[in-house]
Amino acid sequence: MATAERQAVRRVYLVAGELSGDILGAGLMRALRARHPGVEFRGIGGPRMIREGIDSRFPLETLSVMGLVEVLKHLPGLIRVRRTLRADALAWQPDIMVGIDAPDFNLGLEGQLREAGLTTAHYVSPSVWAWRQGRVKGIAKSVDAMLTFLPFEAAFYARHRVPVAFVGHPLADELPLENDRTAMRTALGLPGEGEVLALLPGSRANEIRFLGETFLAAAERLSAARPGLHLVVPAATPKRREELAALLAGHPGLAERLTLLDGQAREAMVASDAVLLASGTAALEAMLCHRPMLVAYRMAPATHWLARRLVKTEWISLPNLIARETLVPELIQEAASPEAIADRLGAMLDDAPGRVALEARFAAMHAGLQRDASRRAAEAIEALVAGRPLPESVAPERAGEAAS
Repeated sequence: MATAERQAVRRVYLVAGELSGDILGAGLMRALRARHPGVEFRGIGGPRMIREGIDSRFPLETLSVMGLVEVLKHLPGLIRVRRTLRADALAWQPDIMVGIDAPDFNLGLEGQLREAGLTTAHYVSPSVWAWRQGRVKGIAKSVDAMLTFLPFEAAFYARHRVPVAFVGHPLADELPLENDRTAMRTALGLPGEGEVLALLPGSRANEIRFLGETFLAAAERLSAARPGLHLVVPAATPKRREELAALLAGHPGLAERLTLLDGQAREAMVASDAVLLASGTAALEAMLCHRPMLVAYRMAPATHWLARRLVKTEWISLPNLIARETLVPELIQEAASPEAIADRLGAMLDDAPGRVALEARFAAMHAGLQRDASRRAAEAIEALVAGRPLPESVAPERAGEAAS
């Protein structure tokens, strides 16, 4: 493990595994170059990282394999890629190797390189705090530091004595601390008066399959009790739009009070009074748009049975996990019925003071995550290369409280 003192970061080996990692990697490269103008980059990156100057040894898509069957099919090739990257990094002798997400691939590579004497870090924590927590022992052997987006992640690693830097969330940097609901309704062509509810049943086909009809049935029930309610539904992709349009054909009563958008999920959230969504990154985005929400999720019975035995967290939505309390109602599996969803949303829409207070709380949590993540990640990498202690933007023992 390299700990020698260095005055400059000269060479950084970066390995990103998908488009989201390419975005993060490009931001990190810009931040490092601002601090160290002569720094060189090598590894794997996508179009954004290539524009920033990385010498990409393989196409980004090389690691973009999802699903158990697909991974098994491509496993021999992935092993060859990892072996090639290990040899390439050791020959190039970078100051540090940083794996960006893609933990199944990168943590193994990081462990091999660290054992061979290189300093390594991982950017974007896997969900080890939620399930298969025993993986943290392997992570501790693979990296000199974990760079996390969220404070409760930093607290988890600190408890397990893994060096960690909480750098903040890039989405929090991207989204403004103030937004204008009225202006966004105008921009989207939505009614300026009355209530607006955003429906986000998910970006995957399975989510539309398990949640689409439930969300629309709940909206229909809610609309019957609230004549002035308008619905806005952003479709994540053209294929999701087709699926949603097919479901909407079974709810003709919603046609005149529903706007179906192509993308523009964040805009729909900002324009709304409340949001009904599946769990995942969308819940974090709704929090960063400062909008009250209800999280509802349904999955295949076998998947739910397995998840109940593997997942170790009290909550599934990121706003609740960050706050360490139930700010967002969560209705899971059988509890996510159209009747229950409509009843909870109706109560939320009736409680104007509660919604105003929650919007203020979300704005404060947003500010707690808005820390210029790329710059802070660059500072952490600089400290690792120089053999200095990691910068602590939040004391690890209090990290879970930082954004609440």
